[in-house]
Amino acid sequence: MDSRAMLEKPHALCIPFPVQGHINPMLKLAKLLYNRGFHITFLNTEFNHKRLLKSRGPDSLDGLPSFRFEAIPDGLPESDADATQEIPSLLEATSKHCLAPFKDLIYKLNNTATSNVPPVTCIVSDAIMCFTLAVAEELGIPHVSFWSAGACGFMGMHQYRNLIEKGFLPVKDPSSITTEHLNTVIDWIPSMQGIRLKDIPSFIHSVNLSDFMIKFALEINERTLKSSAIIFNTFEELEHEVLYALSSTFPPVYTIGPLQLLLNQINDDSLKSIGSNLWKEVPGCLEWLNSKEPNSVVYVNYGSITVMTSNQLIEFAWGLANSNHTFLWIVRPDLVAGDLAIIPPEFVTETKERGLLASWCPQEQVLAHPSIGGFLTHCGWNSTIESISSGVPMICWPYFGDQQTNCWYSCTQWGIGVEMDNDVKRDVVERLVKELMDGHKGKEMKKRVMEWRKMAEKATMSLSASSFLNLEKMIMQVLLPPRR
Repeated sequence: MDSRAMLEKPHALCIPFPVQGHINPMLKLAKLLYNRGFHITFLNTEFNHKRLLKSRGPDSLDGLPSFRFEAIPDGLPESDADATQEIPSLLEATSKHCLAPFKDLIYKLNNTATSNVPPVTCIVSDAIMCFTLAVAEELGIPHVSFWSAGACGFMGMHQYRNLIEKGFLPVKDPSSITTEHLNTVIDWIPSMQGIRLKDIPSFIHSVNLSDFMIKFALEINERTLKSSAIIFNTFEELEHEVLYALSSTFPPVYTIGPLQLLLNQINDDSLKSIGSNLWKEVPGCLEWLNSKEPNSVVYVNYGSITVMTSNQLIEFAWGLANSNHTFLWIVRPDLVAGDLAIIPPEFVTETKERGLLASWCPQEQVLAHPSIGGFLTHCGWNSTIESISSGVPMICWPYFGDQQTNCWYSCTQWGIGVEMDNDVKRDVVERLVKELMDGHKGKEMKKRVMEWRKMAEKATMSLSASSFLNLEKMIMQVLLPPRR
């Protein structure tokens, strides 16, 4: 492509919230836009850019001339830790300190005399990085808010002001957060009949309205209302009631998921070289799965943020061991809060013939492997939508944020999961794993998730599919500048 044609390409600046679970879907969306002719600038924080280079190698980000990576500081002290930064601190730091370097980067990119890239024509921003809206407004370009979780989680966050007005928030004091309180049914949320307080995104447990997380959640709602559009990594059939309710309040809503299934339709090997895993993937996981029978392996992964106590880790370990099922267990080095994740050596000895421990893996490929029969998960949205896309039922152990909402939907609305209490006990882990893999309920969940898998494929696997059409509409109606 000659330089003039290159400079006339639409240019999408894609900025995720800087944690693994937000980077992954944003990178998929960026690849889809690249395939549709956009020049892409993908913006990481300097901390995560270093981790990405460390995990994937120094040449992993230079494969395509129209797909560039940039980095800005996140406002936190410099660190070489190979771990997710503390979320509340990261939220506060990015909201206070990223606006100026973000604006400076755009002006640098828009100086075509020195940057040799087309001017930025649109911003695709993680909804959490809501400071980006002010820059889009200043430049007069489209701003799309990408909510990387499900529409159900967004609807839950959207209720915070109503919860304040109705006296549910803030709570009087931590001692009032009892089981009875958490099981209070909220009967006034559109599309969420029967949901309980415990199923609303977990920041509602604050005792102070000045708490940063509460203020930030309210700000996200207000800023998203001003975006050109909001997009979700979901498909219409899965969350149609919530999406209908949101569409009456928010800007145009587009469902463009599951993103991985859309991406699978693209025959471009060059895109496969660009990855987003911040931890180095342990080799051999897929080869190990190749040696196992179909539907025989329990996959255990708590995502990139969840932490637990040493006791919870031990209870999970012996529950898995006592179930007598084959398992692949992802144990991040930072999984245990404030300590190294140390597995009992007796457990390793007892399960060495039927278990594999790894620090990280290519999750989408693992879930799609025919040997995987069930998934013990924290219920993050990426894990939930990937499990649905692969037809794998779940044991749900939510940790924080929207994971509680995803769990409630998976277990009570979609029929593809069973919830496990936060207080981990080995006998409960054993019982639920056996039920998931061998029991009647497990078979019913498998049947139901396979039905959802077919609907997810139907939404993505043809030019007339709903998610494909929504992606095209979003590009044509929102992102592309009008023809002169």
